[in-house]
Amino acid sequence: MTEAKQGDTVRIHYTGTLQDGTVFDSSEGRDPLEFTVGSGQIIPGLDNAIPGMAEGEAKTVNIPVDEAYGPVNAEARQDVPRSDIPAEITLEEGLQLQMQTPQGQVVPVTVASVNEDTVTLDANHPLAGKDLTFDVTMVEVKSA
Repeated sequence: MTEAKQGDTVRIHYTGTLQDGTVFDSSEGRDPLEFTVGSGQIIPGLDNAIPGMAEGEAKTVNIPVDEAYGPVNAEARQDVPRSDIPAEITLEEGLQLQMQTPQGQVVPVTVASVNEDTVTLDANHPLAGKDLTFDVTMVEVKSA
């Protein structure tokens, strides 16, 4: 049976959970996730767990913060005047918005807090600062 190695294209089914068991993502009911091993298309901890897996093999992978989405970066939180946000947007904690940098790059942000004068926007990935667990099943290995 073919085992996955760096440079191979693989297809996996997965379920990602937080430490408390909450599911944050799954390929259940969808096509398997396809990517090239070692290409940086997925988080490092999961990418590093794939080499050596054979088709049909399943395993559970525990991924620490540093190999997932990294620690929460305080500098990725920004207070902006409420007046800078269009009035038609009903602001509430957890709302996801998009900002544009001066260079034109679109950055997804989450409303962290709102008061009369200020809105705190958070550009950290929603899973930053969290250890993750993935249940992974290798569906297919296409050798490089």
